[in-house]
Amino acid sequence: MITPGIWQKSSFSGGGQGDACVEVAHRHPHIAIRDSKTPARATLTLPTPTFTTFVEALKENPGP
Repeated sequence: MITPGIWQKSSFSGGGQGDACVEVAHRHPHIAIRDSKTPARATLTLPTPTFTTFVEALKENPGP
C-alpha cells in the first residue's frame, strides 16, 4: 500500500544508494511517479486505475 503524500522507492531499487529506481506517492485520486535520481524534476501523474493497469502490465512483461 502507498502511504498518502509520502514518496516511496521501488522494492527493486538496486544496490548502493538505492537511487536507481522510481518513486511513487499516492495523491488521491492519482499516483505520482518520479525518477529517484532527479526528484526535483517533473513527475508523471496517473489516475490510480491507470497506474494499477500499468504495473500489472510490467509484471506480465518484465523485459530483458
